[in-house]
Amino acid sequence: MIDMEKYVTAGFIERFGTAPDLIVRAPGRVNLIGEHTDYNDGFVLPMAINRAVYIALRPRQDMRIIIRSLEQSHITDFALDDIEHTNEGWSEYVKGMAFMLHEAGYRLNGWEGVLSSDVPVGSGLSSSAALEMAVGCAFSALSRFPYDGVEMAKLGQKTENEWVGANTGIMDQMISANGRAGNALLIDCRDLSMQAIPLPEDTAVIIMDTMTRHSHTDSGYNDRRESCERAAAFFGASHLRDVTLNQFIENASELDYITRRRARHIITENQRVLDAAQAMKAGDAATLGTLMIASHDSLRDDFEVTNDALDTMAQIAQTQPGCFGARMTGGGFGGCAVALVEDDAAEAFALAVATQYEEETGLKPQVYICEASNGATLMTD
Repeated sequence: MIDMEKYVTAGFIERFGTAPDLIVRAPGRVNLIGEHTDYNDGFVLPMAINRAVYIALRPRQDMRIIIRSLEQSHITDFALDDIEHTNEGWSEYVKGMAFMLHEAGYRLNGWEGVLSSDVPVGSGLSSSAALEMAVGCAFSALSRFPYDGVEMAKLGQKTENEWVGANTGIMDQMISANGRAGNALLIDCRDLSMQAIPLPEDTAVIIMDTMTRHSHTDSGYNDRRESCERAAAFFGASHLRDVTLNQFIENASELDYITRRRARHIITENQRVLDAAQAMKAGDAATLGTLMIASHDSLRDDFEVTNDALDTMAQIAQTQPGCFGARMTGGGFGGCAVALVEDDAAEAFALAVATQYEEETGLKPQVYICEASNGATLMTD
């Protein structure tokens, strides 16, 4: 892997002729289990990964933000006192965070810098949340206000919902801002309480990128959320998190076919997350793997957010020696799957999965053996 800190430093020096004053980093994430439960006020179990967005920067004396991506030619340049929505791709996440911070009462100072990321865009590893949290960290450092991970996550979610137009939950921002090295986080998306849950000993988490892509704004994500809201209203609940499995079973026949299946996924997935956390506390990798497989089946059959590539990848992974379980991860409709594998089998697993997937689909995947990392961080003082 590229040393991203050195890479953005070199990019900054090339652009500005001097070393940056600061470098901030915010990681992508992989969700072990708990998909689409976050906007239903439910439970999720993600971990921050050792792939991240990095920004090398220095303060400006005016109220402008100027930031260049090292992967793209586009330069974002806007005034903090005149932020306009212009549909400029990744720039909107930067502008949206600045706008939300300003609206929340933070006094912001201008800065300029370069940006790079090794989180694959559209893969389901939360590249957008990582960008939002990195931008928040940059403003915190240069505008001299404390970086509150929960508060920053809320503003990141507002950026997604109100500025970008994706009606997402808060999981991605919460784990990018608050991740703990060596642990997943059990997050209650209602009260935003967090509990660090260690990974089972002698296991590896492996991300398998199908090289098919999604977009939250055009992938059917908002349709799924609307179905969940209809189901919750039917049960007289604010969110499906409050509907028990027994309540669902007793009344499910009164729901239309699609809404019934969407609700069943959320209600059963919430329980799977809680069961998974208990299995992890007990070091029970086998039970965690079984729950991951059940999650994928539910996402495929009830929530219908997998695609052929994700189903193929999960099936290939599940049949490999040393694999406890595998499932799609992220919003779906493309992107990545995640597997829990015996540590000693990880390298052989990665090679076998990549080879078989390419043979069956004609697509060359990216397979990463990843580590649980800390959340958004100021890299230099």
